[in-house]
Amino acid sequence: MVLPFISKHPLLCKIPRTLPKCIPGIALSKQARCFASSTPSSSPPLPRPYRFHVGASWAGKPHDPRGPRVNTDPFPPDSPIGKWRDTTLSRPNPGAGKHIGEDFFYIQDMREGSGVSLGVADGVGGWVESGIDPSLFSQALMYHAHRYSKVAWPGEPEVDPMQEYEEREQVEGWELSPVECLESAYGGVLRERYVVAGSSTACILTLNASTGMLRAANLGDSGFLIIRGSQVIYQQRSQTHFFNCPKQLSKLPVAQKRFSRAVVDHPKDADLCELKLRHGDLIIAYTDGLSDNVFPSEMVAICGLVARQFQLNRRTITPVGEMEFEGSAEDQEVQAMAERIVDYARICMANTKRVSPFERAAAREGMYFRGGKVDDVTVLVTMVQEAI
Repeated sequence: MVLPFISKHPLLCKIPRTLPKCIPGIALSKQARCFASSTPSSSPPLPRPYRFHVGASWAGKPHDPRGPRVNTDPFPPDSPIGKWRDTTLSRPNPGAGKHIGEDFFYIQDMREGSGVSLGVADGVGGWVESGIDPSLFSQALMYHAHRYSKVAWPGEPEVDPMQEYEEREQVEGWELSPVECLESAYGGVLRERYVVAGSSTACILTLNASTGMLRAANLGDSGFLIIRGSQVIYQQRSQTHFFNCPKQLSKLPVAQKRFSRAVVDHPKDADLCELKLRHGDLIIAYTDGLSDNVFPSEMVAICGLVARQFQLNRRTITPVGEMEFEGSAEDQEVQAMAERIVDYARICMANTKRVSPFERAAAREGMYFRGGKVDDVTVLVTMVQEAI
């Protein structure tokens, strides 16, 4: 079976598309956000030995002139989601710029510096054939995930046992697990009047700055992996109904008869993960634009090369000829990793002679596909630091 292009779709009947090409430029940014433990203003700080440095990069796929066009209105710039969207995309992202396509993401430090919540979402592009803009669903989903995680704790609300009972009772907020965050965010999308219909995969993670615990909920073919040393110690498996049809959260139009065969999954269907992080661990969260084009071993190699480059750059010569290290540059380092991974993924997409993970997956299903798969790609890289 020859498949010149396979388009991910919420419906069971799909139409092949052609494969546009794009060669990206490669650039390096020296800016990124470092999410670390902060001190509550009302009480002495509790021990939080873990710090998390997060870098983000993304690139939307080029428009296919032979594909259907969607007449859509994005969220207005003065609306809550529009303001948040523009702020999120104002992060430095050289080369790819602000075009993120149908993907979206969020990075949010949680209540009182207790940890970090982050996630990626991939709007299902098949809705374009029905005149629906898939990006609105993924943007709204990540907005509401950010909104709920901002006021929540990654574990049980932290109290100082040395405080008086009345003081401990004043601690606000609640524990929010990734799957609860996904459920709440999905409910927010269903209530959004601006989102008429759509679908999206989603992967949400919380990182606890007190315990070093990672918890995750993944629905569909986005995901994450963890690099420890030079090995991938964990990779989230994809969830699919069948080849190239991932599990997905969906919102159907009022006239549901047209979409009687649509795929509709629920947050409770997400795969859950919980594990303890260590100093130096790298967590890479991604949409399938990365996993369909880049092998995990290549991600490890890119991160290793960037790390060695930064180790050399941090060294300086003192007046007496001794070697010393400058201040922390982990935030720039993870940003460089994210950008280089996205750059490499974009190059792989345009290469029809290189065997890709997507090509291998198609071959296992008895289908023919050559080279990389052109798609939106979003990557978040997090470095774990533990105080000694």
